[in-house]
Amino acid sequence: MGAGKSTIGPKLARRLGRRFIDTDAEVERAVGMRVAEIFEREGEPAFRSLERDAIEACCGEAAVVALGGGAIEPPGARERLASTGTVVYLRARPETLLARVGDAESRPLLKGLPPGGQALRVAELLERRRAAYESASIVIDTDDLSPDSVVLALAERVEREAR
Repeated sequence: MGAGKSTIGPKLARRLGRRFIDTDAEVERAVGMRVAEIFEREGEPAFRSLERDAIEACCGEAAVVALGGGAIEPPGARERLASTGTVVYLRARPETLLARVGDAESRPLLKGLPPGGQALRVAELLERRRAAYESASIVIDTDDLSPDSVVLALAERVEREAR
C-alpha cells in the first residue's frame, strides 16, 4: 500500500507493450464490491481467497500485474508467482508509504487507526512480509525516484531478464 503499483504499473505496461492488470480491481469487478467493503462485510480471509483466484487467473499471461501487499504472503504464493513471471518489489520506507497513502480511511488495514497507529501498522506489515518481498527478482527503492524514473529502471531490468 502506497508503494506506487497503481501509478507505476500502467506506465510500465505501456512501455513494455503489455496489458496492465490490477488484482484488486479484478476482485472488485468479480464481486461487485470495493476491497474495503469486502474486508468490512466478509473479512480479510474472504478477500484473500478472492485475491488468490484473481492472481491465478492472470498467471502466465504476458502482463504487468499489480498485487496487493499481502498477496505474496500465503504458503506457496512466492514460488507460484516466480514460476510465472518476474516479481518486482517497489520498496519504500514506512513514512514514504504513509505519505503516499494519504487518507488511510479507504485502506482496510489502516482504517480507524490514529496516525501513530497507522505508522506502527505499516512498519509491522513490512516486517512481517520482508522475506517475501525481498525474494522478488527485482527490488527497486522508490523513495527518492519519480514514477518515470522507476518505470525506466524497471523496463530496463525486465527487458534484460527476458533475454
